[in-house]
Amino acid sequence: PFSLCRDGRSPFRAMARIAGGMAFLYLLSWLSSLLKIRWTNLLGQSIIFDLRSHLFRHIQRLSHRFFEERSAGSILVRIMNDVNALQDLFTNGVINVLMDFVFLIGITEMLLVLSPKLTLAVMLVLPLMFFISTKLRQMIRRSWQTVRLRQSMINSHLNESIQGIRVTQSFVQEQENMNFFQRMNRRNFEAWKKATKRSALFSPLVEFSGAIGTVTLIGYGSTLLMNHELTIGAFVAFSYYLGSFWEPISRLGQVYNQLLMGMASSERIFEFLDQKPNVPEQENPIPLPEVEGDIRFEEVYFSYDGKRSALNGITLHVRPGETVALVGHTGSGKTSIANLICRFYDPTGGRVLLDGHDLRTLRLEDVRSKISIVLQETFIFSGTIMENIRFGRPDASDEEVMEAARVVGADEFIERLPNGYGTEVEERGNALSVGQRQLLSFARALLADPSILILDEATASIDTESEIKIQKAMKELLAGRTAVIIAHRLSTIREADKIFVLDHGRIIEEGNHQELMARRGAYYDLVVSQFKSLG
Repeated sequence: PFSLCRDGRSPFRAMARIAGGMAFLYLLSWLSSLLKIRWTNLLGQSIIFDLRSHLFRHIQRLSHRFFEERSAGSILVRIMNDVNALQDLFTNGVINVLMDFVFLIGITEMLLVLSPKLTLAVMLVLPLMFFISTKLRQMIRRSWQTVRLRQSMINSHLNESIQGIRVTQSFVQEQENMNFFQRMNRRNFEAWKKATKRSALFSPLVEFSGAIGTVTLIGYGSTLLMNHELTIGAFVAFSYYLGSFWEPISRLGQVYNQLLMGMASSERIFEFLDQKPNVPEQENPIPLPEVEGDIRFEEVYFSYDGKRSALNGITLHVRPGETVALVGHTGSGKTSIANLICRFYDPTGGRVLLDGHDLRTLRLEDVRSKISIVLQETFIFSGTIMENIRFGRPDASDEEVMEAARVVGADEFIERLPNGYGTEVEERGNALSVGQRQLLSFARALLADPSILILDEATASIDTESEIKIQKAMKELLAGRTAVIIAHRLSTIREADKIFVLDHGRIIEEGNHQELMARRGAYYDLVVSQFKSLG
């Protein structure tokens, strides 16, 4: 009869060793499960929290060019969806991988103890499985990358559709917009199906490998039994351990799919994290605690895309406390000058100087903290009226906020609101009129107490009543500050100290209102054509 142990040792000692090994593995599995329950969710959430915070912090430091090249929806997908895709991997995947690897090592050791020859024979299928899985990995990875791209496109379209719903409805394009969304949604669905089908191939691969292992066990194991190189007890134990060997590999296959999904998301996340600001701060920037407001452009050239020039050799000087106006047709370069003053971009040639210092040598925070800019399309944040005005200076008192609103004439409509300064405004301030939103932006800019004030077409969309209020507040708003005004309504810049007339990125005229009107040149033509258009 066959004995469990043929090396002369007690069979009970061998059985005890096997039983002890099994008990150790089960104890290890129990401890691992306990550890998983207690720590995986906390660990995973901590990693996701730090990653999302780091990603948002990094994105806020990027330059304007980054946001112009990407839609808000695609950025939102990276911060939310792609980070969420890593959550399951960190909360479940990592610990499961560690548990299964430890379990595999333990089982492999027991198989080698029972029969090294049979173990090696059974394991011969693994190289083939790993080769096929590597090929599968490349296909699956590309598939999940496509899925993430499709989801990003859907989110971008949803974001645009919600923001532009009035335009869609006014042109009766709801059905066309729905059809476009359906096509995008269908492409996303097809990409997801393709990725899922490819991911599902891994489990059958493991099952097939397990079947080959079982056939090898029966065939080669029987030979070892007949040659008395393996006992029946060892054969039974080997069969049990081999069955347990394929279970963690199958689970690893599921985690493997999670890993590939996570890799597709992580590549998109790190694509953002690898982005560098287009206006980098030098290693040891010059601090500028006080700003007088002296601005110089010296032969400045600038292009947004590196192909078409927005500015061509601009040279100008704005003295401290001086109010200058930039006028010209759309695309003449007015807003580009404002962008360079704020250092949202760097010139491609020449220099922009602030108080005699090249902007690129100054600390970026010092530059922007001394400049307030009021845009035609004023952005109002979700929150109260008080919070929106205080955004310009978070440490301002309620009295200072109210005083800023009073100076620009915003207090009248604010006090008529249901809760006054405590009134909650909707996203982007849609419940407020264009004039009201711009008055709030004036109050916000005034509260910040800047040395330099830029009004970028700030009165182009304001009604006559609101414009009169702003004109009354303008003198106090501009007092003691360097101001750059960009406006289409030429009536708003009559009192400017100097007016620069731009055309195709060049200054073609400069002087005050009276001087330019007397020349009867480009500025004169602009004024005359505008008054004619007003009837």
